[in-house]
Amino acid sequence: MTTKDLKSVILQKAVQGKLVPQIASDGNARDLLEDIRKEKAKLIKAGKLKKEKPLPEITEEEIPFDIPDSWCWCRLGELGTWQAGCTPDRSRRDYYSSNDVPWVLSGDLDDGVVDGSLHYISRIAFDEKKMRLNKAGSVCIAMYGATVGKLGILKMDATTNQAVCVCNSLIGVEPMYLFYFLRNHRSEYVNLSFGGAQPNISKEKIESTLFPLPPLAEQKRIVSAVDSIFEQIDIIEKNQLDLKTYIKQAKSKVLDLAIRGKLVPQDSNDESASVLLDKIKTERVELVRQGKVKKEKPLPEIADDEMPFDIPDSWCWCRLGGYLDIRDGTHDSPKFHDKGVPFVTSKDINGGMLDFSTCKYIAEEDHKKFSIRSFVEDGDILFAMIGSIGNPVIVKKEFDFSFKNMALFKRYSKERTDMKYIFYYLGYIQSKLKKTATGGVQSFVGLQTFREMVFPLPPLAEQKRIVAKVEQVFEQLDIIEKAVE
Repeated sequence: MTTKDLKSVILQKAVQGKLVPQIASDGNARDLLEDIRKEKAKLIKAGKLKKEKPLPEITEEEIPFDIPDSWCWCRLGELGTWQAGCTPDRSRRDYYSSNDVPWVLSGDLDDGVVDGSLHYISRIAFDEKKMRLNKAGSVCIAMYGATVGKLGILKMDATTNQAVCVCNSLIGVEPMYLFYFLRNHRSEYVNLSFGGAQPNISKEKIESTLFPLPPLAEQKRIVSAVDSIFEQIDIIEKNQLDLKTYIKQAKSKVLDLAIRGKLVPQDSNDESASVLLDKIKTERVELVRQGKVKKEKPLPEIADDEMPFDIPDSWCWCRLGGYLDIRDGTHDSPKFHDKGVPFVTSKDINGGMLDFSTCKYIAEEDHKKFSIRSFVEDGDILFAMIGSIGNPVIVKKEFDFSFKNMALFKRYSKERTDMKYIFYYLGYIQSKLKKTATGGVQSFVGLQTFREMVFPLPPLAEQKRIVAKVEQVFEQLDIIEKAVE
């Protein structure tokens, strides 16, 4: 699949309501369409718009695909005023004697922004020919010749020649959503065009085009998602990278920026990481006093040469074991049974989740004994420390189980720890751990390595912002990858 094909797939998902999730608070497009119709009626009554022939009713047979319940079908002619321009008489020198009005031709449209013009007409020509000045933000589409279906978004007020049809959208329609719809629909227009050497589509055909209308807020989310995904695709195209390689590299780069404090802006209102760490220490002391956590040997101080990069002033360096309770599973080899308590190892991690269909079972008595050392709670993280090192999993606990050959990351304070941030951090450093692992046939990372790991700790509020941004970018990259598959 080429990058051009990939963009086509993304646009098709966008106009079918499959690119971003629907949100109930957005309202529904039927109310939006009714508002557009009322606004148009007001403009017609005020003499600002010309009343046009009614558009044909939409039949079931015409509808090409299903759309979300909050969307509705309409015709493009309902959304705005569509009008082509003209070419003033070339023999009239006074029509072209001055650069009064920008004049856009079909050849100026290249599926991007029209932010300047090489063509102009005089005010005399504009007034005598009763041409329309299309406002900045209007969507243009070429109707004739080899450029049929080519698009442009005006960044300045301009008029056009007769080969360019322009929609001045009414309130409730995001111009870039309309732009992306028309881009996706181009092949249909090309197929509908006629005229031999000079194929063309009429204004009437454009106005009668079926249009899947989302709520306005969703239109904006779709545009934002398409813009961001297309930016990623352009990078792939520019660097001629293999898609899967690029996505892997892009995710790694996002995580690299995240752990350096460069992915989201810092907020001076956030409680600093050093204060956060002091509160965690206080809670850890209390847990030790209550006998809920084992007292560990003091972790070594962090030397200056251990800090691998600079971090924001609101962050702080700490040992990972000073922020999290880090344990491992049983070191014993229990007797297995046909049924009982699930007993998982790193081999039972599949697709970022624990796969209990492949695990073995142990007796309840063994499970209780192992749980004294390593009881797993909902939200804990498991991380393979022997063999296939890495593959962190945030536990979504539905029943008790025991484990072996994995590190267990637990929170000293649930309120002051974002385990998703820890999850992404562990995902980033797993490649480094694989390189430094010891052992022969079975590579191994010791528990003390995790505890003494130098960890860049952000303020809790920033951890949450980082997680949100990482998930947003990863979601877009996953969409690209799935589109290819």
